[in-house]
Amino acid sequence: GRLFYVGAGTSGRLGVLDASECPPTFGSDPDMVQGIIAGGDIALRNSVEAEEDQTETGAQVIREHDVTDLDIVIGIASSGRTPYVLGGLIEAKKIGAQTAIICCTPPNDSVQEIADYVIAPIVGPEIIAGSTRLKSGTATKLILNMLTTVSMIQQGKVYGNLMVDVKASNRKMTDRALRIIMDVTGCNRATAKQKFMEADSRAKVTIIMIAKKLGKEDAVQLLDDHNGFLRPALHH
Repeated sequence: GRLFYVGAGTSGRLGVLDASECPPTFGSDPDMVQGIIAGGDIALRNSVEAEEDQTETGAQVIREHDVTDLDIVIGIASSGRTPYVLGGLIEAKKIGAQTAIICCTPPNDSVQEIADYVIAPIVGPEIIAGSTRLKSGTATKLILNMLTTVSMIQQGKVYGNLMVDVKASNRKMTDRALRIIMDVTGCNRATAKQKFMEADSRAKVTIIMIAKKLGKEDAVQLLDDHNGFLRPALHH
C-alpha cells in the first residue's frame, strides 16, 4: 500500500516536503509516500488560501490518485476542520482506505468518525494568534518524520541507524553511501568504492558482497531471499 498526506497551506507543504525526502533518503519508490496540497504545486510557493475551503476538491484529488483500500490517507489540519482535508478523508473512507488525521487541537466527534487514527499534539496558543505555521507546524513536522521513518525501518530501509538504501544521486550522497559501507563492513575506502561501482551504486548489495565475499548476482539474490532486509541476509 501507499501513504498519502493531504493538507492545505503550511500543512500541505509539510506533507509534500516529508514525502519528497523519502526517495533520496531511503531509496523508496516515489509513489510509496505522496504529498497532496490544496491548489497543487503552485501552492508550494504561493498562497492559494481559497482552495482549502473546497470539500469536493479534496475528494476529487483522492479519486485522481486512484487511492485503494490498500492505502492510508493522512489528513494534516492544525485546526482539525479544514474542508479540503476532511473531504479527502471522507472520500478515502468511502473507498475503504485507512484514514488518519494530524491536528493540533482536541478533535471533535465528526473528525473521529472519519479518521481511524487521530494524532493530536496539543501545542497551546501560538505566539502569534492563529499562525499555525509556528508551534503547530513544528509539531506536525516532527510527527511526519516519525511516521515515515518508522515505516521505512519496517520496510528494511535502515540498518541500525544507517540509511543503507540511500540513493547515490550526487557527490554528498555517494560519499555517505561509501562511509556507510565502510562502517558496516570495516573495509577501506578503496574497497568500498570499487565494490560500490560493481554493485551499480547499491549500498546494501555492496555490503553483502564484501561481508559475505559474494559476487553481485549472488548478493542480489541473497538480499531478495530476505525481502530486502540487510540484517537477516548478513546473518544467513
